[in-house]
This record gives sequence, C-alpha cells and structure tokens, in this order.
Amino acid sequence: MPADLTSAETPAETTRETDTSTAAEPAASARPATLRDARRLIIKIGSALLVDETTGKVRREWLDAVADDVAACKARGQEVIIVSSGAIAVGREHLGLIGRPLRLEEKQAAAATGQIRLAHAYQETLARHEITVAQILLTLDDTEERRRHLNARNTIETLLKLGAVPVINENDTVATSEIRFGDNDRLAARVAQMVSADTLVLLSDIDGLYTADPKRDPTATLIPEVRELTAEIEGMAGEPPPGYSSGGMVTKIAAARIAMAGGCRMVIAKGKRMNALSALDRPASEGGAPCTWFVPGAEPRTARKRWIAGHLNARGSLVVDTGAAAALARGSSLLPAGVVSIEGDFQRGDAVVIRSKDGRELARGLIAYAAEDARRIMGHHSQETAEILGYQGRTELIHRDDLVLS
Repeated sequence: MPADLTSAETPAETTRETDTSTAAEPAASARPATLRDARRLIIKIGSALLVDETTGKVRREWLDAVADDVAACKARGQEVIIVSSGAIAVGREHLGLIGRPLRLEEKQAAAATGQIRLAHAYQETLARHEITVAQILLTLDDTEERRRHLNARNTIETLLKLGAVPVINENDTVATSEIRFGDNDRLAARVAQMVSADTLVLLSDIDGLYTADPKRDPTATLIPEVRELTAEIEGMAGEPPPGYSSGGMVTKIAAARIAMAGGCRMVIAKGKRMNALSALDRPASEGGAPCTWFVPGAEPRTARKRWIAGHLNARGSLVVDTGAAAALARGSSLLPAGVVSIEGDFQRGDAVVIRSKDGRELARGLIAYAAEDARRIMGHHSQETAEILGYQGRTELIHRDDLVLS
C-alpha cells in the first residue's frame, strides 16, 4: 500500500496516483508466448508430480528443480504464486491409510498431517534461495463470498509486495464434498482471477491439448495455441472419467475458461521433466518445451475493468468535489478527502457510483469501506483514518485498479 501524504490540503489529497506497474498492459505482440512475458505468475502443481505414489514422499529432487525455476522467475522481477496439491497424498502414508480408497473424513485427516509436511518441503527448498514461503488454505466460499474474497486477495497482494511466495492449497481439513473445488486446476484459475494474474501454468502429465487422446490415437497432434474455447476445442478434452473427477484434460479446459474470462493466459505443459518452468522460457520453435497456450482477448486489468463497468449493480453512490473529479479523470485513486456526501447502504467490496456535485456519473468502482465507516472518514485526510475508525484500513476509498471511468 502506498505511503500516505502530508497533512497539507492539496488536489493530491483527494485522490492519489499510485504505481501499478505490475498491472500495466504491454503492447500487443504476434510473437509466441513464453514464460518470460509473465508479470504475475501462478504455478499449479499436482499430486502425481509432487508425491511418489509408491512411497508417499515428496519428490525432493524434482521439487528442488521447481524451486530453482521459481527463483529464476523472481530474479527477473516476476511475482510467483504456487497452487499445490499433495497434502492428502503425503499425509495418508503417515496415518497408515494406504492401499484403499479413503472416506471423506479420512481424506481430511490425511490433509491435516500432510499439509504440515508439504509446507515444510516448500519452505526448505525455497530457503536455499532465501525466499520466504507463506501458506494459504482456501475453500470455494473464500472466492465466492465477497468479504472473504477481498481478505484473501489483500493477503496475497501483501505477501507478493513483501517478496514472499504464497503456496496455496484447498482447505481439505474443513471442505466437504458439497463445497470442494474438486480439483486444483480450477482452484488455480480462481486464484488467478482473484489477484489479476496474467499467466497460469498447469504442470501436467501431458504436453498440452491434443486433437485427440494421444494414448489412443497415434495421429493426434498437439495444438500449440488456443484463442477461443469453441465446442470443438472442448470436445478434444474427451469425456470426463466416471464418478467424481478430480483432474484430467476436462478440468484443465474448465480452468482455461475461468482464467481467460479474467484476462489471464494459461499454459498446459508436461511437468515431469526437470526444470519444467525454464523449458517454457522459449517457444517450442526455438527449442522450448512443447505446450499449449490459451490466450485471452484482454489483459487482466482490462478484463477486470470491463467486469466492474458492466456486470455489477451499484449499491450506493459517492459525490465528490471538483478537485477530486478532475483528478479521477487523470487516472487517480479516490481518497476520503475528496468525498462530500454518500448515499446507500453498502459493504466493503460492493460496487458504488461516483458522481459530481451536479449529479453526473463519473465512474464506478469497488469501495474499500462499508457505508458507515466511509461516512465517518469522508472529507478527512487519509492519515486521520486510524484515529477516526480505531483501525488502519486502506489509504484509498477506491483504488484506481478497482475503478473505471463512466
């Protein structure tokens, strides 16, 4: 969060122009996508890659290679989030739950012990590069209930700003069959939407999307790039396995739909090779690993702005003074000092309309405070917020990343 301004009343006190370089939209390019193009990167790692099926132990040499790749990404300025499966697979061996299918409560028990070992493995391997690891456990409700969504997003954003690598898994110890994501492909895509990531990597047991199942059809060919999820493309994923599916190409296509809707490109690549991420630094035509890129029509920031502008019902309105109105037009965030009145009953994270004194709609955005607290701090300098409310909230009423001009 940006540092606050001094107490002098200036036009900058009603709005703030903050650095959002990680959300900047690069010029369009026709060249093949590579991992080097990423700014905020999410890596999804499945149990089959991470855990030895025979021993139930983490494949440390493979994980060390992934950590080396993550360190290389961070060294060139990329932000990295890991979405990892494996807690149940690691934990069941320690509880003697091997050789048979597990009941739901046994899976939850295995996750409870396995998550400790899994987090420790990530901590140890990334510590070799002096990288701090943070563990985050999520459920479906955490991404769908607005307040939890915002809390999770703010935590992840803060960890990234502090240079840490968040390691995220579904909270199997409390999830039930009714509220589970069902697979971490879609969990990773939901996280990508949540934090406006621009690149999602699904490390898989296959190079990417083929025209047919290459294990059954020797004429199947790899599709290097997908720009639209047509019925034909979805049909190439094949039929989902019977019963409750927790993986496969079907869930990867579902993840691609979620990611692309949020302006995030996604790549499916074979994860069993050592240094699988480094192999994506170059396109296949230049010696890089074969893979399939799913390329959306808009950048994350653009997709998010469209969502705010067109798909939210406003729960209230804020009237701003002339100085704030002018600064908003320049692309600034809205601070409390520029607000002269507030209408409506809204909660933190709800959509609100920003109007001028003569009633014109200037913008729409997601507000960082509930209506009651917003009314208490409106017209005040940002540094007075903690004293007025009794806690230190966000500096801005509406951050420029959460705001779109009408």
